[in-house]
Amino acid sequence: MADHSDLLAFVERLKAARVLCIGDVMLDHYVYGEVERISPEAPIPVLVVGREMKTLGGAGNVLRNLGALGAFSSFVSVVGNDEAGREVGRLLAAQDNAEVHVLVQPQRRTTVKTRYIAANQQLLRADCETAISLDPHIRDDLLRLMRELVASHPVVVISDYAKGVLTDGVALEIIKAAGEAGARVIVDPKGGDHIRYRGADLLKPNRRELAHATGMPVATEADIVAAARALIERCDLKAVLASLGPEGMILVCCDGTVHREQAEVREVYDVSGAGDTVVATMAAALAAGVPLIPAVRLANIAAGIVVGKVGTAVAYAGEVAAILEGHHLHATEKVLPRAQALDTVERWRRKGLKIGFTNGCFDLLHPGHVALLTRAKAACDRLVVGLNSDASTARLKGPSRPVQSERARATVLASLAAVDLIIVFEEDTPIELIRAIRPHLLVKGADYSIDQVVGADFVKSIGGEVMLAELAAGYSTTATIARMAG
Repeated sequence: MADHSDLLAFVERLKAARVLCIGDVMLDHYVYGEVERISPEAPIPVLVVGREMKTLGGAGNVLRNLGALGAFSSFVSVVGNDEAGREVGRLLAAQDNAEVHVLVQPQRRTTVKTRYIAANQQLLRADCETAISLDPHIRDDLLRLMRELVASHPVVVISDYAKGVLTDGVALEIIKAAGEAGARVIVDPKGGDHIRYRGADLLKPNRRELAHATGMPVATEADIVAAARALIERCDLKAVLASLGPEGMILVCCDGTVHREQAEVREVYDVSGAGDTVVATMAAALAAGVPLIPAVRLANIAAGIVVGKVGTAVAYAGEVAAILEGHHLHATEKVLPRAQALDTVERWRRKGLKIGFTNGCFDLLHPGHVALLTRAKAACDRLVVGLNSDASTARLKGPSRPVQSERARATVLASLAAVDLIIVFEEDTPIELIRAIRPHLLVKGADYSIDQVVGADFVKSIGGEVMLAELAAGYSTTATIARMAG
């Protein structure tokens, strides 16, 4: 693997980035199950549905990636007056570090992509959508919003999925207004008529899109460079970044500069959404003042991370930093922010791993704790520990507790081989965390009864199990503190 340690200082700068993202938002719907037989009605597999998940797709996935990198985003898009549009609105509202503006066009049908998956393989994708242009009033509102917002955002992303938000000259109007405000524009294009992106600073087509836009061959590196230069000249672009999947990417600039970036070698599970990650990383980096070539290198690394995940995933700043520091992706810190931790749990679930959960204050870790965690890990593939925050511990145990800070307690827990992931929670009970994780196994000590275990009813209702682990006798944090005080 190439040495990228010189890029590490840039990752922290991403938190200072401000990016305006405009484009086609959609709802990605995943249906997971198992296939054990072929239908007697037709030669097709029968999927026994186990669970479903909905997340933001299209331009919404660019927003998710920007948030994962720590950048602040303003987001503008259009949905239909339907349940899918309302679900998109709820998911957008839940995004951290973002200002969201969602316009509603009644005659529009919000795009939903439903993927049916078994054993980490897509069996079928079904799309529901109506790709229509914006009506005049919605168009005016969108452009007015854009002009108001661009003044405080040095980079604008146009995420075009050809669903109608950016057609009929809207993209060109955005590029013109951004240029007048001194903002740079990055375009993730769609379709063959790229003249509608005239004047953009960076266009990011994939190989197929580059061929479609130019009508030129793209089989070799020389072909790609020639096609990119033709596109730059025709559309008055500053640069083209051609993403080539497992072959990496090539940057071609209007001054003749060509930069080749080889793909980072990773185990590839799913390439969907990798283009969104590249665009988001480029936008965040440029908005944070990172030079163009280092920004491309960061984007290449981030893309290598997401293709190792299933579904439209994101690359977190911590994951990028871990790669730059020379660590394997799965050897990153065990103590993660909730959003990143839940993303990790979801990745484990998609791989068919059994997820266990336990929780506690774990103040002054003793052999009793170690025994509980060891027994819990023996019953699952991945053990997640919910750790009460300092404030939560004080409310539960009294003002003299905890003895050790949450950071110290988390550090000690993370040193145990039995613990795979730690999530600090502020609430008095872990019920919301349990609902978010949906563990297969919930573990507490045998000093509890099943009816006393928070989340037991929920875990059993989703088909999980509750285990009361035998405790090592003679150990108690409270008793230890009392002896120390005496």
